[in-house]
Amino acid sequence: MPGLAAARPTLDPTAVLGRCFGDGDPLYAAYHDDEWGTPVHDEHALFERLALEGFQSGLAWITVLRKREAFRSAFAGFDPEVVATYGEADVARLMADAGIVRNRAKIEATIANAHALRALHEAGRTLDEVLWSHAPAATDRRRPETWADVPAVTPESRALAKELKSLGFRFVGPTTAYAAMQACGLVDDHLAGCPVLVGPIG
Repeated sequence: MPGLAAARPTLDPTAVLGRCFGDGDPLYAAYHDDEWGTPVHDEHALFERLALEGFQSGLAWITVLRKREAFRSAFAGFDPEVVATYGEADVARLMADAGIVRNRAKIEATIANAHALRALHEAGRTLDEVLWSHAPAATDRRRPETWADVPAVTPESRALAKELKSLGFRFVGPTTAYAAMQACGLVDDHLAGCPVLVGPIG
């Protein structure tokens, strides 16, 4: 998929043990090894991550991950130009799609976010620019020792959520914003003992 880092080779999920999450589930392990914490800059990929993090709110991430292909099919590969054209008939179609998380507020937020992204592009800006402007300073990027050391919210995620909301994005509170920062590689929250290395941030 566009936007995933190509610099890190794909690993055999069964050949690595001791991950900070994902061991024992090939889908989850592959996500851990190849995506989580890896820098993403592609607009479609960033839009997808933001949408999926919004759908994940209140659910286990593996639930959303297992529905990812159905989400991609339902939302036109997360092409914001297409999703921005969705109307009430599409909302009804999505609410009837058992392959995705059928939550009207989250579905409508994803459509609203496509509108916001299109407006951002029309203003000559990018989601990549907005997200990465809130990356923590390089001196702050140290891997946590335990999950207790991983924050749910940071000053940067609060600032990111505030800016996204000012731009018309919805379902992007500070916690969801921080989860997106993790998913898109603005922070590397793999635990210090994790055997998987991510590419350079930025």
